[in-house]
Amino acid sequence: MIFLLLACFTAILFAVTFSPMMRITHWVVRACDFPRLQFAVIAAVLLILELLYLPFGQISSCLILFITLVCFCIQLWWVIPYTRLFSKEVKASENSDHRSQITLLTSNVLTPNRQVHKLINLIKHHQPDVVVTLESDQWWEEQLSVIEKDLPYTVKCPLDNLYGMHVYSRFPLSDTSLSFLVEDDVPSVHTNLTLANGQVVRIHFLHPAPPSPTENTQSSERDAEIAIVAKSIAETDEPVIVTGDLNDVAWSTTTRLFRKISGLLDPRVGRGMFCTFHASFPFLRWPLDHVFHSSHFTLSHIERLPSIGSDHFPLLTQLALTPKQGQDQEPINSDEEDEQLVKDMAQEEGVTKEDVPEPRTTS
Repeated sequence: MIFLLLACFTAILFAVTFSPMMRITHWVVRACDFPRLQFAVIAAVLLILELLYLPFGQISSCLILFITLVCFCIQLWWVIPYTRLFSKEVKASENSDHRSQITLLTSNVLTPNRQVHKLINLIKHHQPDVVVTLESDQWWEEQLSVIEKDLPYTVKCPLDNLYGMHVYSRFPLSDTSLSFLVEDDVPSVHTNLTLANGQVVRIHFLHPAPPSPTENTQSSERDAEIAIVAKSIAETDEPVIVTGDLNDVAWSTTTRLFRKISGLLDPRVGRGMFCTFHASFPFLRWPLDHVFHSSHFTLSHIERLPSIGSDHFPLLTQLALTPKQGQDQEPINSDEEDEQLVKDMAQEEGVTKEDVPEPRTTS
């Protein structure tokens, strides 16, 4: 009985480990991208139980142990870059001029959440230069009007479908576009921001819809939006930041593909996972909210902030525009297969990189 039970759990572990490696976009498969840390923990526990209870010397026992060990190693391989055991992808800023710095607060507020005072208090305390709220509707827009005195440059798209988006900035915004890249009711914002030192930064704010049984049953819409933004960014040598809730984890195939194609860096690599979802369930957390940037930037600070009553924690990131210090920071490289995969993702939804607004940067 114990043998059959352990064999059954091993078979399930094998399925959730290897199915995401296939190019299947159904939400059931893509959901397995998310809890890789949890799967690694489960695999470790299962491995211990198998060592304790499986009869040694049998080929079937050895096979089960081998499969469990392989699954554990694969799950660990995906998440270990987001621990301090891995080398940092982004350098720590050194003696940067405060005028070259930008602090971003990214927060999925959860539309029915009414604890807006918690977010306002965090904004007052941390004094970010840019605040982007996701899932913000008309009520949230009205409540957050108090922060516009300090953050007067705004882009507002209140929606009741869980995809509202608001951007508040201390610094001037220019050549701003509010776009619906793939789906007619899922917005994104594309703009230029002028830092205190006069340098211009291109910023994209994203919140594509997830693959789920209640929304898109396939991940193709999300993947296409991420893919075409990556292709658009790849063609510029200007300072770029991408932030938002991608409804995808940092270690997924799609997010890694985004980093490969765009050439952007992930400041969490070598520092930590900074899991922002789910705020209410400590064992079921993964990094859904992201900040990626070009090698023009180095990292001054990154922090997951306390709960604001949402299912997401806010993410605070301070970057410094230090192109000389950051010039030798290396992104992960892409190959022909990656390029073809991005092309296929875009074609499946009938979109191209030309659909992504490219703010004109002049300094």
